Amino acid sequence: MIKAEKYREFIIRSLREIMAVDSPTGFSAAIDEKLLVLLSDMGYAGEVTNKRLVKVCVPGRRKGKKIAVSAHVDTLGAMVRSVSGDGKIRFTRLGGPVLPTFDGEYCRIYADGGKVYTGTFLSDSCSCHVYKDAGTAERNENTMYVRLDEEVSSAADVAALGIRTGCMIALDPKTTVTDSGFVKSRFLDDKAGSVCLLTALKAMKEEGLAPEYDTDFYFTNYEEVGHGAATVGMDADELLAVDMGCVGADLACKETQVSVCVKDSHGPYDYEMVERLISLAKERNIDFAADVYPYYGSDVGAAWCAGADVKGGLIGPGVHASHGMERTHLKGIYATVSLLCAYLGL
Repeated sequence: MIKAEKYREFIIRSLREIMAVDSPTGFSAAIDEKLLVLLSDMGYAGEVTNKRLVKVCVPGRRKGKKIAVSAHVDTLGAMVRSVSGDGKIRFTRLGGPVLPTFDGEYCRIYADGGKVYTGTFLSDSCSCHVYKDAGTAERNENTMYVRLDEEVSSAADVAALGIRTGCMIALDPKTTVTDSGFVKSRFLDDKAGSVCLLTALKAMKEEGLAPEYDTDFYFTNYEEVGHGAATVGMDADELLAVDMGCVGADLACKETQVSVCVKDSHGPYDYEMVERLISLAKERNIDFAADVYPYYGSDVGAAWCAGADVKGGLIGPGVHASHGMERTHLKGIYATVSLLCAYLGL
């Protein structure tokens, strides 16, 4: 049985490395390249699919079933929508962030020619010394902008920098690991889940283990906009998504646990698969919680909507304040790695 705690330093290092690569949904070249390097360093030959998913095929010990597991490396972010006459960048969201949490956040704007500029998300009413409604104005796409850290005062000035409609905007994730084991960062959804997949792959190589059945590991893109795994699982019998677990009102999961989702906005997950995951957690004394996520969708839902004839399940470390300033705990990541490995028959 794999001891996930053994891989603490690998988990922290890998998390920091992939968090440092901007990957707002649809902007995947750099994160795919980083994943290929990480996988190669472990002795795996990853491949990038036509849709820019990274895939690793691992032979199993037995035949009779095909498994797919996925985690997504795309994140929330924004895209340049327009530039106002005075040089303010107006944006459109990528995915469903809690937009008021963007207010005051540093960001990077990816312009033509490979240029990268910095800026800050702000409210139109950004100063209490100037605007009476600075503390009460609604924060949405129509009342916020990006202040560019360049001397610009017109739309023409911004265009001269190579910034145009369609340029990607990525937020600083602010990744921090505390002495108490908490991991604070934007985009733990789902780079924490991606690290769980990487850790399972690392453990298999180091400990000379193989999964029970042939298993395809997928690192998907476009999950945050609903179709990440639409091409995944077509040749598999089961698909296990490793994504964030929800923490909050009417939910049992804590940040120190692995969550087993029994139902989300797409409906129930495969009953037999869910029961098997819960049984494995109990057998191996893995700290877990089972929950219903009412406002959630996963790569499994995307595969189902695309027509995959596959059983589906969902697990992940408990994440607090999802789609905002997120937080989990190393214990939750360990528990998720442990349940993933148990599911794979390791």
